[in-house]
Amino acid sequence: MTHLVLVRHGQSEWNLQNRFTGWVDVDLTEDGIKEAKKAGTLLAKEGIIFDAAFSSFQRRAIRTLWLALEGIEQFHIPVIKDWRLNERHYGGLTGLNKQETRDKHGDEQVHIWRRSFDVPPPQITPEHEYHPSHDKKYAHLDPAELPVGESLKLTCERVLPYFDDMIVPFLKADNNLIISAHGNSLRALMKRLFNVADQDIPGFEFPTGNPLLLELDSDLKVLSAKYLDESRAKDLPPVSGGGSA
Repeated sequence: MTHLVLVRHGQSEWNLQNRFTGWVDVDLTEDGIKEAKKAGTLLAKEGIIFDAAFSSFQRRAIRTLWLALEGIEQFHIPVIKDWRLNERHYGGLTGLNKQETRDKHGDEQVHIWRRSFDVPPPQITPEHEYHPSHDKKYAHLDPAELPVGESLKLTCERVLPYFDDMIVPFLKADNNLIISAHGNSLRALMKRLFNVADQDIPGFEFPTGNPLLLELDSDLKVLSAKYLDESRAKDLPPVSGGGSA
């Protein structure tokens, strides 16, 4: 049996400000730091020895991982960071206040942008201050690879090949892993692991800083799943065994 922990970063500065964040590299709030430290405390109670950790390129996820590893005194494990675990790119909505965007475009349109599976937001333009080409972290990438506005479907198409190629081999070798990422990149992983239908996956929420502990069999079927902070748990899909295929 293999353990896999999925943890969404602690509350970020733009979570608090109710802004579309996406690829903007904002930091954790004081509450977010407390959430990440609590994640470490909760994981320590489980007594799991991790073999490796994965994170996005974004500081809110990286810092959450650091604080969780500090809590379990497992700083020594390998940490692999990859941009393909980044949050969904919100395109032209990036940086906007969510309520002000509802007031301008209407609740229905904003709900479609946020909670549909395959409708992307308006694309971000190259001259926009938050276009990913202006961030040196992505200077090594072909500009054609940089997202300019992703639906959840497009996010899955970015995240899941990376999961299959880089993370699944670790799991199939019986390695216990922790992945610190974001609401939508974690939705992509949940969709695969729990075999969730396209139309259903946008409805599942990952609470910030609350580790989701999965027990997997050798075929990566989910045997059990639970949020470690029960007081802030969200609904989970049925444990039906999505597997790796």
